[in-house]
Amino acid sequence: MAMNVLVVDDSAVMRKMIVRTLRLSGLPLGDLYEAGNGQEGLDALRDHWVDLALVDINMPLMNGEEMVDRVRQNPETADLSVILVSTDCSETRIEMLQKKGAGFAHKPFTPEGLREAISHLTGVAHDEQTGEGISSGRGPDF
Repeated sequence: MAMNVLVVDDSAVMRKMIVRTLRLSGLPLGDLYEAGNGQEGLDALRDHWVDLALVDINMPLMNGEEMVDRVRQNPETADLSVILVSTDCSETRIEMLQKKGAGFAHKPFTPEGLREAISHLTGVAHDEQTGEGISSGRGPDF
């Protein structure tokens, strides 16, 4: 089954690059939503069913880390798979984000690298021969 994905980044160009990379990743995708900051991301989560959020860390109004905190506080979104993306992040900060249940991907990333980060966090994998998403046994099968 296809994953609905929310891409949250203050740069419209970066959002388009992430969406393009997602489409090239070979993962089973459903609806793709975009937001320009953490608050818009929370609004999108309220309005749409989303299986995965890819969230930039450094954004105005509400940054990615604040958005993750708010997502985890809401019972309706507490279990949402979130991958934070950034060009720069210390290992200490990455470990702290992982303790909050978020994955991490360094920008720029390849379709294969993004697919690996998503598969690791969600358990969704790609079967190269059939093009179907398959469960790796590490999490829910979307």
